[in-house]
Amino acid sequence: MDVKQVGIIGAGQMGNGIAHVMALAGFHVVLNDISQQSLDNALSLIQKNLSRQASRGKITEAEVADAMGRISTTLVLADLGKTDLVIEAATERESVKQAIFEDLLPHLQPHTILTSNTSSISITRLASRTDRPERFMGFHFMNPVPVMQLVELIRGIATDEETFKTCQAVVAKLGKTSASAEDFPAFIVNRILMPMINEAVYTLYEGVGSVRSIDESMKLGANHPMGPLELADFIGLDTCLAIMNVLHDGLADTKYRPCPLLTKYVEAGWLGRKTQRGFYDYRGDEPVPTR
Repeated sequence: MDVKQVGIIGAGQMGNGIAHVMALAGFHVVLNDISQQSLDNALSLIQKNLSRQASRGKITEAEVADAMGRISTTLVLADLGKTDLVIEAATERESVKQAIFEDLLPHLQPHTILTSNTSSISITRLASRTDRPERFMGFHFMNPVPVMQLVELIRGIATDEETFKTCQAVVAKLGKTSASAEDFPAFIVNRILMPMINEAVYTLYEGVGSVRSIDESMKLGANHPMGPLELADFIGLDTCLAIMNVLHDGLADTKYRPCPLLTKYVEAGWLGRKTQRGFYDYRGDEPVPTR
């Protein structure tokens, strides 16, 4: 199927990044959110990020203007019904995602492919609540979307080959690489990454090292570009905890038990960069460890 119009649900960190790369690649984008402020902020950020790319010579000013011209916004979910491909990028809560798909279904064209940018939730289970499980799959971008080159494509048990090939072609048109993952909790990237982050939190919790020593050890000792606690703050500690809970519940293995300190930070509302405090305090000129 030839995808021309893409609907994106959620104008947050992931949604605006997906809109950015889709519009730049030539797709017409309809970006939806429940908040006009979020939509306005997303457009402003996309313009800023595209202009940054232009200033570095990666794209032209004409391409910036063309990409922005391909993005429309709406508060009405039904407006996404005219699109060929829908990418849901809402909060990482299954009940929220299910409610969104339920509201959207009556407005969709028969050929529209539904996808979710979920980082951990069962694609098969999400698909089963729709009228098109064969045209439903996981479309998991990495953050920040304009920079990261990988997209995980996750087939549910009912996903057909045409849907997979269509999504694979969309990823190729974006200039990114797709990795095919089976529908098991957290897929590939987060199945490996989140337990490492969780173990770093345990290392802090047990007093083996400080925030700074843990991050410096992994950056300089394992050649990681970002320390695990710094990365957790970037991702969002609530997202990290949600994925660890999916792993723990879905695989029933104690090695995936979320660290109590991670839970405590989330309970405190210290979710990382987006709340200005997590394992680091970002309210000053330089990030300062909170432990």
